[in-house]
Amino acid sequence: MYDQILSRLSQFISLDPSEQEHFISKLTVKRFAKKELVLHEGQVCHYSYFINYGCLRYYYNVDGQENTAQFFFENGWYADYESFLLGKPTKQNIETLEKSELLLLSAKDLQQLYTDIPKFERFGRLMAENAFLGIRQRSEMLENQTAEERYLNLMKERPKVFERIPQHYIASYLGIRPPSLSRIRKRILGSK
Repeated sequence: MYDQILSRLSQFISLDPSEQEHFISKLTVKRFAKKELVLHEGQVCHYSYFINYGCLRYYYNVDGQENTAQFFFENGWYADYESFLLGKPTKQNIETLEKSELLLLSAKDLQQLYTDIPKFERFGRLMAENAFLGIRQRSEMLENQTAEERYLNLMKERPKVFERIPQHYIASYLGIRPPSLSRIRKRILGSK
């Protein structure tokens, strides 16, 4: 159950067996059904989530419409970083798109790990840097690319999205309506 998270963690920092045990002791396992809310707007994000299996989508409700911001798959981490760090209510909703198993690490326990195992601070810094880069790339994509360019780049960079995510969520993620996504797909398929 913990092999995946330890393997992923080893990409950032090296832990000896006792440090691994200490880290694992801080984790909580939680299973979710498909289409279950993990976190909804107005709650505080008290946990960082590691996805053992399944798929998460986070989205915002804007004028009664869901705007998808990102998808996360196995071996990925997710937290509403602002809410997680500051204890502020989130504006995001996080739902499972598939049956999912998550490993939860509380903000309090992460802070304790920074003290108990100082190399965890490097892990925290690298995760923060990755979160910043992801937000920046998404912002630049929406601001500087056409809908078709966004679609083609998503196909190239994250083909798993097209295998596992419903089309209407992909359209929302790309910042377009489902009929526009259908036209783009037809145009691309017609040009091949």
